[in-house]
Amino acid sequence: MSTVTPTRAPHQDVPTGHSSVSGRVGGGLFDPGQLLTSFPEAIRKLDPRVMVKSPVMFVVLIGSVLTTVFAALDPGDWFGWAIAGWLWLTTLFANLAEAVAEGRGKAQADTLRKAKTDTVARRLRGATEERIPGTELRVGDLVVCEAGDIIPGDGDVAEGVASVDESAITGESAPVIRESGGDRSAVTGGTKVLSDRIVIKITTKPGETFIDRMIALVEGAARQKTPNEIALNILLASLTVVFLLAVVTLQPFAVYAGQRQSMIVLVALLVCLIPTTIGALLSAIGIAGMDRLVQRNVLAMSGRAVEAAGDVSTLLLDKTGTITLGNRQAAEFVPVAGVTQAELADAAQLSSLADETPEGRSIVVLAKERYGLRERHQGELAGADWVAFTAQTRMSGVDTERHTVRKGATGSVIAWVRERGGTVSDEARALADTISTAGGTPLMVASDDDNGARVLGVIHLKDVVKEGMRERFDELRRMGIRTVMITGDNP
Repeated sequence: MSTVTPTRAPHQDVPTGHSSVSGRVGGGLFDPGQLLTSFPEAIRKLDPRVMVKSPVMFVVLIGSVLTTVFAALDPGDWFGWAIAGWLWLTTLFANLAEAVAEGRGKAQADTLRKAKTDTVARRLRGATEERIPGTELRVGDLVVCEAGDIIPGDGDVAEGVASVDESAITGESAPVIRESGGDRSAVTGGTKVLSDRIVIKITTKPGETFIDRMIALVEGAARQKTPNEIALNILLASLTVVFLLAVVTLQPFAVYAGQRQSMIVLVALLVCLIPTTIGALLSAIGIAGMDRLVQRNVLAMSGRAVEAAGDVSTLLLDKTGTITLGNRQAAEFVPVAGVTQAELADAAQLSSLADETPEGRSIVVLAKERYGLRERHQGELAGADWVAFTAQTRMSGVDTERHTVRKGATGSVIAWVRERGGTVSDEARALADTISTAGGTPLMVASDDDNGARVLGVIHLKDVVKEGMRERFDELRRMGIRTVMITGDNP
């Protein structure tokens, strides 16, 4: 398949540098928007049936009610109103801290839910096509997806073959081929079609898709108390009982000494004595720990899991998207004998102008930065037939009057050269094998001109290690944690 674009070559505005995006989520406990959103939930948590789960704060709640009642009986007692106000603020702060931490987790689920509801499906009804929300799809529906479309639901490819970007689900930057029949037909909702056209048969009921399960995991992250938290709660409850008995016995001594104290003073003294701050923040600390992990794309199902992380001795890390940036980038042009690097770079850039994948863009950038090759401009290659990358051919290139250039997967380029009567040297195969053995991905570049069809060389694609990873691994080793990289890119 080829598309003719005589006036403009793709990638005309490719940037000349790579940018890095931080994976951290901003916003903290005192984010005004989050505080405003969480305030109603903090009010609802004043329910005694909820507060009784925290003995310390339950005592503060009772004290808040008592001081409010006594202050109301004597409206002119500003001391009583001040104490009542501080106690209510203390109670609300404890609930607000917990509500904010819980709200951050719910916001993650809402983001996933919005991504799901915003997806539009192109459902087939006989020979006609209609656009409906992805949430209205049912088992057995047929939907059409073309290059650039987001797959609206889980299903199987019923017709066609396409290259699919599953990095949003799996973290793997390399696109995968999905085709009808066989064991490579399953597709997941939320992934993106990069090339060609496929018809998908929906196989999952609404509410049971992969994204739905992710939402359930985020929302179902339980606030199970850890052993340390249970022990601390028992200690706080014991201290509360001790200080409660101490304050209660003060009144008889005060009456005997002729210095009877008001109930407001006694309540204020009790709240000052009991470990109010620890009790107020105990639950919020556990939820905040889980929330900080979610911000870094780690889902902790309970506080117990966060606490158990302190006993980790070995950390297994996936490579693509975790240690590396996720998108493979061109790192080197390796020519065969008789071909200069400049010639290979020129052919690689020219054949990649119609490749819209991240790998294709990186080839254009590398040729410009390292070899000073300027980009083609509008009208410069008038009459050229741009051959876009497809899942069937696994190649891209351009056909001009002078010559034909192709770049792509090793097997596809070798077959293309042989179809045109050319031969592939053992050196070209050896270069590709060397790159694969080293953990990289080889892409062959071939040309068909007056000298016949032949392989010009190999492009070395490799994963770029994220900035600061070495320092992070050094820090983990200082903590006594061993790191192991696991990857399935090559045997």
